[in-house]
Amino acid sequence: MRTRRHFIALITDSTGNELFRVRRPPWLINSTIYVEIDGKEMGVVHRRWHLWRRIYDLYLGTKQFAVVENAGFWDWTFTLRDENGKTLAEIDRDWRGFGFEMFTDAGQYVIRFGDIDSSIKTGLAAQIQELDVSQPLTLLERAVTVALAVSLDNDYFSRHSGWGLPIIPFWGGE
Repeated sequence: MRTRRHFIALITDSTGNELFRVRRPPWLINSTIYVEIDGKEMGVVHRRWHLWRRIYDLYLGTKQFAVVENAGFWDWTFTLRDENGKTLAEIDRDWRGFGFEMFTDAGQYVIRFGDIDSSIKTGLAAQIQELDVSQPLTLLERAVTVALAVSLDNDYFSRHSGWGLPIIPFWGGE
């Protein structure tokens, strides 16, 4: 039940100024995480329960702007799609090696918001293939996407969350 507790995370800039808060109330089956700016709710991510798929709905206010329907339990790439099924952004959980994955709770995530103008990239950045998106996300939509990454980590990948499956212990003997 540790991952089902409430928490508040402050998202800050490089100088420590708060940009927004991510607030998660306690939950039992379907989790919800909120994005707040100056105490006002700006966006929300709702998880829909499914036996093996990871499904999340992303909202700004009451308007849904994206959905994530992850194809399977072992797929670590989460693609945000609009109502027409077109790609808006992508969250990848990178594999960091057996030792990191088995013995630590340190995950590494990459959020790709897509390519707007590849002509301004120089050096090594010019060699990276960008994500082709149907439209760029607004700053508020990006904040909700960051909240989704926090929720994904807490729901499925934190070592104490059991990787999304119930762990059933077996004891032998009398």
